Amino acid sequence: MKKILIIVLVSLGVACKQIAKKKVTTAEAPPAQKEWVNLFDGDSFKGWHQFNSNEMSPAWIIEDGAMVLPDGTGSGKGHDIVSDGEFTNFELSIEWKISEGGNSGIFWSVIEGENYSTPYQNGPEIQVIDNERHPDSFVKMNYHQAGSLYDMVQPSSDETKPAGEWNHYLISIDHKANKGIVILNEVEIVTFPLSGPEWDALISNSKFATWKDFAKLKTGKIGLQDHGDGVSYRNIKIREL
Repeated sequence: MKKILIIVLVSLGVACKQIAKKKVTTAEAPPAQKEWVNLFDGDSFKGWHQFNSNEMSPAWIIEDGAMVLPDGTGSGKGHDIVSDGEFTNFELSIEWKISEGGNSGIFWSVIEGENYSTPYQNGPEIQVIDNERHPDSFVKMNYHQAGSLYDMVQPSSDETKPAGEWNHYLISIDHKANKGIVILNEVEIVTFPLSGPEWDALISNSKFATWKDFAKLKTGKIGLQDHGDGVSYRNIKIREL
């Protein structure tokens, strides 16, 4: 009996070794994550331009490694800027700092053209705002607060640092998984679908319900908003999914 038991155990050990040595094929292996790519080098506006223009807006400056729209410089008069490149499925890592009482926003899937005067006419927005002071943050419950999918999905919590301090967003837009995520200062505060009945309902219940070109395309540019208030962005990088 002992001899039989020993033979069985040895056989199992050999089988386990064979399983352990089994090679994982390319089809079985998880896809390697792509590298982060800087969208802003901290020294120039290379890779950016004013919305619907071939040149960079003169309202923005570079200061201490950040792209800065000084308070009152833009005046909310068309100094929105967009990336030269277009993206579909991605993670966007970006730091932002808003002035007291300030308002701005980050767009994706932005398209340019003579039919549009601003990115928000077609690109969804993740809100950048001073939650404590700007009156818009108290409109429609929390749907206009920092981190919200503007006017569509409110954040689960307020994780913002005060105006004048740096905050960090990790924004994930993944059409393959039909999921958008906003992480503010390392806390996930917003999730939303990107297509289907739930997404359609979000639009129908928002100010964008009758905007015929809003969020129609999956691929587009990243945009930063001129809302007439001081705002700064830095450490902007993107990774395609």
